[in-house]
Amino acid sequence: MRIHRLAAATALVAALTLTATACGGGTAGSADGGDPGTLTYWASNQGASPEQDKQILEPELRKFEQQTGIKVKLEVVPWSDLLNRILAATASGQGPDVLNIGNTWSTSLQATGALLPFDAATLAKIGGKDRFLPAALDTAGAAGKDPAAVPLYSMAYGLYYNKKMFKDAGIEQPPATWDELVADGRKLTKDGHFGLAVEGGNVSENVHHVFTLAKQHGTDFFDASGKPRFDSPQAVAAVKQYVDLIATHKVAAPGNAEYANNQSVTDFATGKAAMLMWQAAGANLKSHGMNPDDYGVAPVPVPAGASGSALTTSMVAGINLAVFRNSRNPDGALQFVKFMTSTEEQTVLNRTYGSIPPVKEAQADPAFATPELQTLAKVLGSSAQPLPRIADESQFETLVGTAVKNLLAAAAAGKPVTEDTVKAELTKAQQQMPAS
Repeated sequence: MRIHRLAAATALVAALTLTATACGGGTAGSADGGDPGTLTYWASNQGASPEQDKQILEPELRKFEQQTGIKVKLEVVPWSDLLNRILAATASGQGPDVLNIGNTWSTSLQATGALLPFDAATLAKIGGKDRFLPAALDTAGAAGKDPAAVPLYSMAYGLYYNKKMFKDAGIEQPPATWDELVADGRKLTKDGHFGLAVEGGNVSENVHHVFTLAKQHGTDFFDASGKPRFDSPQAVAAVKQYVDLIATHKVAAPGNAEYANNQSVTDFATGKAAMLMWQAAGANLKSHGMNPDDYGVAPVPVPAGASGSALTTSMVAGINLAVFRNSRNPDGALQFVKFMTSTEEQTVLNRTYGSIPPVKEAQADPAFATPELQTLAKVLGSSAQPLPRIADESQFETLVGTAVKNLLAAAAAGKPVTEDTVKAELTKAQQQMPAS
């Protein structure tokens, strides 16, 4: 990494540190004097566990080695650690050659200068820009700049519902509005079971949901100039609506406030909760023994009579694949990106993970014509909006997501959650944002 980039990256690390234990340096790779014939790859935890991801990815990495002679050292990093690991690597210059990033982090990480830009010549080396869905590629960096990554897996949020539990409760169809979701949730919350499972200890999940709700309330967390407005009346209403699932309506279990590692998916798969708002949950549900015939998928509810931005039901979700600029084997890294985004691998990996291929040709596979993925693809194409594509986006996710986590924890402890307490948390988050 060039030395003038180091100060910017270090400042970003300081602003975004989540926990002391998550800030360890990256694994030793070619960037710090390792074998340039071996690539290091940080994959995000897409499956039910990092161990399952290794079982899925290792055979594919062996294919790449057979084709190119380049070995790939794999590490699957849990989502709770991934951002801090990446930020520490951008500051130290000691990181992997290739890595997965949440697509919403692309612009923030791009601003550090640590990622290899995918200009026209670089995109040509991996097959060209036109192979990718435009909406997916648009999440790979700031508007008007070369992408800092390319899309690997595309997703959108949907409302998963347990058909049997709905039938037993006399509910004929999934809720289309929030009033219906609350009413249905109350009917389904009984005998130790709850209407809905949420992942309240997961900062990213929190911010994804309140972003959607803010859109439904007619606002963004930033104004047109990029200035934060976290504590606007509409943003306060959006956050309170989400927290009230535990605080007021009590359709989600208090213990959900601590969930951070896919426990809400487990609760839904095992019948502890009748509904779940998640992005491409099918593969995880299958790994827990849930049959696809046992659940349905519908768009996340909207307000009654919604129109315009109030019809937003998801953020544009997905995983991007990036190359560290300081890789000692950038050609090998780009060969790996080309391999992972090839039509064959896109079909294999997205089929296994139950996600939507961002490579157009791969979508022709019948595996992506399931009712679940058809619903999510429709959401992605019609009612999903990208999170803010600004350099401070990662700070926004961390600060607002943590504010929601704190409010959910207070609700779970039986403390009152009012407009004033919500506004106080959001104001504190806004005050911690770096100056533009």
